[in-house]
Amino acid sequence: MLRLMLLRHGKAAWPQGTLDMDRPLAKRGREASVLMGNYLKNEDLVPDLVLVSPARRTLETWEHVAPIVGDIEVRHDPRIYEAPVARLLSVLQEVEPENATLLMIGHNPGFEDLAALLASDGDRDGILRIGQKYPTAGLAVIDFPENSWRDVKRGSGRLERFTTPKSLGTGEDD
Repeated sequence: MLRLMLLRHGKAAWPQGTLDMDRPLAKRGREASVLMGNYLKNEDLVPDLVLVSPARRTLETWEHVAPIVGDIEVRHDPRIYEAPVARLLSVLQEVEPENATLLMIGHNPGFEDLAALLASDGDRDGILRIGQKYPTAGLAVIDFPENSWRDVKRGSGRLERFTTPKSLGTGEDD
């Protein structure tokens, strides 16, 4: 079985004159990143591999999560930044099968689209919520019966859960 976790970056600031790629996390984004890192650890959702967009806000999200979940292999993949769903699926399908639990940290609308494309079953409330809004620091956990990422395709996943800072009772969803 394979498990994909899609963590959207924390809430970002947009200081005047800053390019999108260079946007830092806002205070609320840093707090939500720590909250979600603790959630990952407490729920034993520790990945074998992390793929992170090279945008500053995604890198900073991982910097707040990493000390909580421990020493995990990380790859910075520029293809995740501003990626449409087809590119995200391609990146996913290239992951080695020994990395059975994968965490991707990236952006919307790509993550919302990827979760909707892959998860055809499972947490119905979560599927509905993803379709309405995939807030910053939102986490979709999707399980697949396949043994290789290259075999993952449209509708082959089961949404195990969709968690946001607000659903944890602390923080707000953006």
